[in-house]
Amino acid sequence: MNIHEYQAKSLLAKYGVAVPKGGVAFTPEEAEKIATDLGGGIVAVKAQIHAGGRGAGRFKDDPNGKGGVRIAKNPADAKAQAAAMLGKVLVTKQTGPKGKEVKRVYVEAGLDIKREIYLGMLLDRATSRITAMASTEGGMDIEEVAAKHPEKIIKVAIDPVAGLQPFYARKIAFGLGLEGKQVGAGVKFLSAMYEAFTKLDASTVEINPLVITGGGEVIALDAKMNFDDNALFRHKDIEEMRDADEEDPTEREAAKHELNYVKLDGSIGCMVNGAGLAMATMDIIKLYGGEPANFLDVGGGATKERVTTAFKLILSDPKVEGILVNIFGGIMRCDIIAEGVVAAAKEIGLEVPLVVRLEGTNVELGKKILKQSGLKIVSADNLADAAQKIVKAVKEAA
Repeated sequence: MNIHEYQAKSLLAKYGVAVPKGGVAFTPEEAEKIATDLGGGIVAVKAQIHAGGRGAGRFKDDPNGKGGVRIAKNPADAKAQAAAMLGKVLVTKQTGPKGKEVKRVYVEAGLDIKREIYLGMLLDRATSRITAMASTEGGMDIEEVAAKHPEKIIKVAIDPVAGLQPFYARKIAFGLGLEGKQVGAGVKFLSAMYEAFTKLDASTVEINPLVITGGGEVIALDAKMNFDDNALFRHKDIEEMRDADEEDPTEREAAKHELNYVKLDGSIGCMVNGAGLAMATMDIIKLYGGEPANFLDVGGGATKERVTTAFKLILSDPKVEGILVNIFGGIMRCDIIAEGVVAAAKEIGLEVPLVVRLEGTNVELGKKILKQSGLKIVSADNLADAAQKIVKAVKEAA
């Protein structure tokens, strides 16, 4: 689950991470008041959407104008800048061409910035540890730094038993070129960030940029956090921070039914049981010249009703021109899948090609249900056969 910048900063601050003072505004008048409360001087007005690259982004109605992060000289200017962003659609390299509507802005006190650096923490599957990543190239995408200047990235895998020891933090601080009291401030910042990461069950925390002020302070100018969905039951306060407007409505509906659904840009809908099999299904569709429209894992113990819902979710995407159902019945029974597919197809009125590959528990019964349904369902013997048949059917239908 992702949250907004201002929410991330409020959480990090509780653990001692240094962040600038600020407040969230939903109207231009609120932005003006916050700027006044901050002393009436220079402030930053930042669009709050779940996407990076806000400063370099552009608004749809003003593509040649300013981006989603602006400097305001006084409260009146803060009001004007907020008015120019609220209710407008901001397009960044992470939003795609559709962009996202700005429904709130964060008004933050200005800082005397001397340096910008990068600091992040994530769960590294290669080492099975929380890994701290840092770079002197603050303000840039870490992917771009990795591609062009890999030598400028510092990585430290943290022992899960010992935790973030001071020498880890000092290694990063020295690697970033911190000096004097900056080193102590950097070590304190890293320790607080690690504590927040572990206590809140985060999966990623990214501070970009982390700034060094003229007074030697180390402060998070930006902050992004996302969390392990499976741990949210322990953090009801974080779950309440979910912004439904920032999430795909189909993905949100799928979550209500315990379905793992991710919308993609292709034309072939996929319904599979098991994340690994779902990934393999998408790969083989691409291998044979098609493009998957979604990732959808119905899980190992799905009911007929959940399968029916999954089928409806796939067909709710207007880009879907064909569907591939690929089920290996272990815990999941093939007849349950077949009943769900038939029920959904009859209820919605199936008008696109459907290829079904079933294997495993009650497979013969499942195939019998499909065959006796009276629907135009193409059976497949194996995964390769299924992928070839759905790609061919979609191309012929087009």
